[in-house]
Amino acid sequence: MNKQYWFIILTYVLMHLSSIIGLPLLFAMGYEQTEAAGIWTISSFTICLIVVLLILRTAPKTTLRNKSKASVGASIGWAIGGIFLAYFSQIIAATIEMYIFRIDPGSENTEAILALIKSLPLVIVVSSIFGPILEEIIFRKIIFGSLYKKMNFFFAGLISSVIFAVVHMDFTHILLYTAMGFAFAFLYVRTKRIIVPIIAHISMNTFVVILQLNYDRILELQKELEKMQLIIGGFFS
Repeated sequence: MNKQYWFIILTYVLMHLSSIIGLPLLFAMGYEQTEAAGIWTISSFTICLIVVLLILRTAPKTTLRNKSKASVGASIGWAIGGIFLAYFSQIIAATIEMYIFRIDPGSENTEAILALIKSLPLVIVVSSIFGPILEEIIFRKIIFGSLYKKMNFFFAGLISSVIFAVVHMDFTHILLYTAMGFAFAFLYVRTKRIIVPIIAHISMNTFVVILQLNYDRILELQKELEKMQLIIGGFFS
């Protein structure tokens, strides 16, 4: 692994550790806990992404196992299909967790993110855009890419995906995050373009956040539709 990649990983680690200093400072300035967490999340992720992209520009330009990249058209197709692939892998993992391991589908990590977004809506930029970009650069391009040079897809994908899952600190759903990591790694290997899993990851995160934020409204709409069906059905009975 080249030195630029080590600097990127270090930047990412420091970003996560920065809250140890940043949050107490915001508390001292009078911010409440949730608001302070939201502000620091936005600030730290923004700075980290800028630094990572600047460092990445200086890194040697390589492709996975020196193979040519997929065409632009094929990459667009895989990016769109990758959204469904990632979501499908998530459904399979969630089903296994629920029916085999008896794990409830709710995620503490997702709930914490939603709480931050409700407190400070701008956090959605971090959860839906900045976070996925950083995670794909770190876990797919750097960690998976480095491992894939020395081992086959399964083991490189497994190791990088488990690390990806552990970093989310939601150990109950480690299978779910690992499955997602495999899906994104597959997209990267298939196209040799890191932008493809980035697009799929951004799209999936955005969809999940919007769905969760509007969950109550969706239930209300479903009830209204059921009432309309009953009324319409009454006319023809």
